[in-house]
Order: sequence, then structure tokens, then C-alpha cells
Amino acid sequence: MKEDGGDPSLAMPSSDSPTQPKRILDSPSESPKPQKLPRSVEEGCGEGREGMSQNPRVQRYLVAVEYIGTRFSGSQRQPNCRTVVSVLEDAFHKFIGQPVSISFSSRTDAGVHALSNVCHVDVERISKRKPGEVLTPHEPGVVRRAVNHFLQKCEGDITVIDVRCVPADFHARFKALERTYHYRILSGPEPLSTFEKDRAWHVPEELDILAMKKACSTLIGSHDFSSFRATGCQAKSPIKTLDELSVTEVLPSLYFPSIMERSEMESLNGSLSCSKTSDHELPANYLDTSHMSIQKNSTDCCQGFGHRSRHRCYVITARARSFLYHQVRLLVGVLKSVGTGEITVSDVERILNAKSVTAASPMAPACGLYLGTVKYDIP
Repeated sequence: MKEDGGDPSLAMPSSDSPTQPKRILDSPSESPKPQKLPRSVEEGCGEGREGMSQNPRVQRYLVAVEYIGTRFSGSQRQPNCRTVVSVLEDAFHKFIGQPVSISFSSRTDAGVHALSNVCHVDVERISKRKPGEVLTPHEPGVVRRAVNHFLQKCEGDITVIDVRCVPADFHARFKALERTYHYRILSGPEPLSTFEKDRAWHVPEELDILAMKKACSTLIGSHDFSSFRATGCQAKSPIKTLDELSVTEVLPSLYFPSIMERSEMESLNGSLSCSKTSDHELPANYLDTSHMSIQKNSTDCCQGFGHRSRHRCYVITARARSFLYHQVRLLVGVLKSVGTGEITVSDVERILNAKSVTAASPMAPACGLYLGTVKYDIP
């Protein structure tokens, strides 16, 4: 069962080490000395070494990955399906020459994206020329570059963004202190841009962001979130503590300034360059956009043929230690209904107190959800 939040209580039994039997080494007196790493491997890879294993056989790595979830059938392993974990395990297998078992911090459904999902993997580095010879563990930087090399040969929709060495008992799921999700909504009557396909929820209606913010305040804190818990959730308790639930209007990610905006920016940059001082030097490409306000279709009136109207972009952020199954998408569905006027802020409190998912608004689609960050206290 896939889920939005990676609740530790929902964790399925998983192996923390490679599933393959370990190779038996010769006695210490007969074993050859570990092979020295090539200079190209040793240089420039010191970051993330603090958790280097004292066991010469196995090193546990904490790996952060970003991915576009559109072509994945979720993050967890499923028979005959392309999943995040299966693609990542295959890349590691090609890198080290033996199978590995990967455990993710948070599960994501099909179509859900990740700016940073985290997993751990145990790697035993054995010489390919001399199978009985154990080598020094790979540096984190080497692991990142090598695994990315193989990932880019497979669709190119997943990338390793960080690798750290951690102790053998460090678990990506159970050691997570906090998870942050973001949900993108594009509001406006125009059809969604091809570049935004499967990257956001298109809502044709205008949204009342002030009403949505008021609804957020009702939901923040510790509550029984049974009304925001999908059928099939395996959590032992529906009580969760929502540390943050916010709505922010932002510029669309694919934002290209109009001719009027470019002229305004260049004029401002010119005045800034005239006022630079040696004590507060600004970079040559500095661009101050703090004066810009986000207006609906602010440049539509001066757009010529072949220019599309812009949507307004809203990001809903939810932050907590863990979430119930589909909790974030159900919360977004209710907030969207508040924004369009389908329900009121007082209705949100009624839905929360109903303690039944049947009382909630329809769930938001997977395409707009992004796992943002997973927070750890890394030793």
C-alpha cells in the first residue's frame, strides 16, 4: 500500500541489508590487503564521510533522490511495475555488480513527485577481479556520480542529489524527524500549458486565498484526522500533529518576463548599479524582484498574437513528522473547495469533527503533490 507520508507505523517489513548471501572471506592471515583506491576516486569526495563504517565489509549510505513521478507506479516495489525503488536498485546493481535492498523514508503514490525523497542502502564493495577481496567503501561523491550515470540511461526522470555515510543502525524511515510536502495549484480558465502537464492541479475557478488561509488555521495542530484518512490506511491511530499548513501565491515555475517587465527590471538594475558601494557589492546578475506583485493576467492586455494567458500559481505546504494515507491530498481537496466557495471555513471544522472521510471534499489528484524534504539529525 502506497501512502503520502511515510508514517513509521505503516512501515512494511523490509531488509536493512542486501538480500543476497554475503561472500565468505578467507582467514585474515590469508586475505590479501585491501586494494588502494585510484587517485581519481579519492580526490574531492570528503563530504559525507563522517559515518564511514568501521566494518570493512559493508557501508550504509543515506541517499537523497529527486524524481518526476509521472511514469512511476509509486515509490515502493511492485510486481511487473516500474517503481522508484526498482529503478534505483537496478542502478546500484549495475554500479557495484551485486543486488542491493533499498529502504525509503517516505512512500509516494503513482504520479507523485519528489524534490527530495531519502532512502538507505547497504553496499558491500568486493573486488570484481578477486571476488574474495574486500575493498575500502566508496566515497559518497563516487556513489552519487556512478549511480547517476546509470540512472540517466533509464528515462532520466530520477537523479541522486546527495549521499552521506551513516552508521549501520541508521534507518531512513524511522530516523526521520519531519516531512514536508508541497502541492501546486494553477488557477485560471485557460487550458493548462503543455509544459505544466502532470506537474500541477489545474483549477479553472478563481481561488479566495484569504479564506484558504483561515481554513488552514483550523487544521493546524494535533487532531483526529479520520476525515482526512483514506480507506486502507494501516496507521494505528488517526491522531496526527500538523506543524504547518499554509497557502502561498508564487510565480509559476516556467515564468518568462514580458517586454514591459523586462524594461522595468533593467531600469531598476541600472539604478542599482549606479548606487553600488565597495562595502556592499552586488553580483553582476543581481535582480531585485521584491517590488513585483503577482497580478492576475497582469500582462494579458499587452500580449500580442501567440501569447497565452498566465495562470495564478498557489503552493499549499504541509509539514509534520508523519502523515496518514492520502492525508495531504485530502487536505488540499478541502482547501480548494474553500477557495472556490463550495464550502465555508466553518464547514472545515465540521468536516474535521465528523471523523469520517465521507465528509471530506474529493481528494486532490496526485500530479500536483511533491515530497519536499525529509529532515534528519544526521550523526
